[in-house]
Amino acid sequence: MADRSLQVVFLDRDTISPQTLLRPLSFEHELQVFGRTRREQVAERIAHADIVITNKVPVRQEAIEQASRLKFVAVAATGTDNVDLAACAKKGITVSNIRGYAVHTVPEHTFALIFALRRSIVAYRESVKAGRWYDAQQFCYFDYPIKDLAGSTLGIIGEGALGQSVAAIGRALGMRVLFAGRKGAGKQGSLYTPFEQLLQESDIITLHCPLNDQTRDLIGAPEFAQMKRKPLLINTARGGLVNEAALADAMRSGQLGGAGFDVTTPEPPENNHPLVQLLDLPNFILTPHVAWASDEAMQGLADQLVDNIEAFHRGAPRNVVAG
Repeated sequence: MADRSLQVVFLDRDTISPQTLLRPLSFEHELQVFGRTRREQVAERIAHADIVITNKVPVRQEAIEQASRLKFVAVAATGTDNVDLAACAKKGITVSNIRGYAVHTVPEHTFALIFALRRSIVAYRESVKAGRWYDAQQFCYFDYPIKDLAGSTLGIIGEGALGQSVAAIGRALGMRVLFAGRKGAGKQGSLYTPFEQLLQESDIITLHCPLNDQTRDLIGAPEFAQMKRKPLLINTARGGLVNEAALADAMRSGQLGGAGFDVTTPEPPENNHPLVQLLDLPNFILTPHVAWASDEAMQGLADQLVDNIEAFHRGAPRNVVAG
């Protein structure tokens, strides 16, 4: 690309921690940074941009069509469901994402939720706060279940880098690991367990797949009914993968042993959201989409984000998902 002063717009800088450093771009440019951008502000803010950076702000067809100079969308995340990839491809706009930066932070958060639920850590902490330990009048009490991970079955939906990292931790802890085949598909080889069989055999099910038309509502009421072992369900991927109303019903009815979610639809959830309404349960944990957000991972993301923009400017785009 020519070295004229390019217009670079960052739509949601506040989604990356203030202590994370963004290296200055090496080419001549004008950078406009917004902490947050509402949906209705997108078209105006990117109208004259050559390069747009977005983490979670939706960049949809209408805004793309009005952005006459737009040539590159740098997604500051792995998931690209917030960008209309088809509209970008139609206009020759390149889209790149971030890859491989979360192979430690997301699996560690996943197992933090698993450990906390499997051993009822939150429930016991809250009961101690409420005075239950003193009231028990002995050195311990057994109000909530405690189960080991060793010997249990871990079902993983999504066999990418994150799923593989989760599997490695699970095996190190002595767990039997299953990877799900595609929902509704036939035999897919010895590496995969049929989706329905995984639901039936797993003690813990964890999601590590993208959100798209094929995976939206991947787990709903019919799937909960197949979970014979009343497993834990962990979702550190995307909120739309699980039907949240059905999850609430499954939790209240005892179809699940517990659930740990780091994502909702929408984000942030309102106080009457089905998952927020589950926070009174001792076996449910909701964290605010921070599985990816270790200091180390965010700095790696920021470094890769700048590398993606620099590569595009050199004419050799990398991590391309459209264009």
